[in-house]
Amino acid sequence: MQSVVKHARRIVVKVGSSLVTAEGRGLDHAALSHWAAQIAALTAQGKEVVLVSSGAIAEGIARLGWKKRPRAVNELQAAAAVGQMGLVQAYETVFRTHGLPAAQVLLTHEDLADRTRYLNARTTLRTLLELRVVPIINENDTVATDEIRLGDNDTLGALVTNLIEADCLVILTDQPGLYTADPRKNPDATLVMDAYAGDPDLERMADGAGSSVGTGGMLTKILAAKRAARSGAHTVICSGREDQVLLRLAAGEAIGSQLVARQAPLAARRQWLADHLQLRGSVVLDDGAVRALRDDHKSLLPVGVKGVTGEFERGEVVAIVDMDGCEIARGLANYSAGEARRIAGKPSSAIEAELGYMDEPELIHRDNLVMLA
Repeated sequence: MQSVVKHARRIVVKVGSSLVTAEGRGLDHAALSHWAAQIAALTAQGKEVVLVSSGAIAEGIARLGWKKRPRAVNELQAAAAVGQMGLVQAYETVFRTHGLPAAQVLLTHEDLADRTRYLNARTTLRTLLELRVVPIINENDTVATDEIRLGDNDTLGALVTNLIEADCLVILTDQPGLYTADPRKNPDATLVMDAYAGDPDLERMADGAGSSVGTGGMLTKILAAKRAARSGAHTVICSGREDQVLLRLAAGEAIGSQLVARQAPLAARRQWLADHLQLRGSVVLDDGAVRALRDDHKSLLPVGVKGVTGEFERGEVVAIVDMDGCEIARGLANYSAGEARRIAGKPSSAIEAELGYMDEPELIHRDNLVMLA
């Protein structure tokens, strides 16, 4: 088995908090320098590399002298503000040593949920790569609230992979990769070397927590690989403590767990729809409507809707679920939640009589809809 990184031209590398901060003791400058040297070598090979780095909150906690990670949002945000200073300064120094400028890019889900801001972020990142600048990306923890949080940097790494249409996502962690069970509890656990991203069996294997420093366990990495695969990107999950790990992957060596994308990449607009993490509401479909969407590639008509949950306005992204509650798709609603409830179960010809007008005959047009299952 050959590493998928070998033929990748554009790579997103995500580094976890425990690696960046030496298990929470403060920034590990030697480790940062080690990764910077490898990324500089990859850049010299003609590859484009984006670095998604955790560590701001953990570094802030260390700088503030706190003994453990706080739970209060305002304290976490304060720690992020303090730690981000040190994190960016450290990366700027190590990359400058290797002749590469670096740029800080802070994102929230709100930045990616708005179509215009999504395109602006993509353009900025692509421009930085063209200029041979290494983007250092982190979630904007200082201002993010629960409503606009991305949740963890594994998810952020996948979103950035989709955003810039990278070929590969490399998640560096403090574990050798994905095991069939928790190796700390089960001595018979074996390393999963090669699998398909999105395989349901992977999620069943990965129900463990992360380190005491970070927030993402192995499950978040499996879900990140599944998300990255929507844009056709492969994922490698491996230990960041492996010597020259990025260069060895780029040389074709198989290290850690390789999760291969097997689906065709989504078109750009549909990828944006798929990348929404917070949704305002959902519509529940009967079996006939599910088949029309999945098998016949039809638009969603109100006649197939059995229920509407949440509150959303026209033009907002909503989840489309089947009668079992499983999300099968999502799309841009042509009508608000209140309007959708009034026309649910009715033919399109009855919309004008019910609402007094008809903007569109479909509740969600096929062009504004993406299938997820």
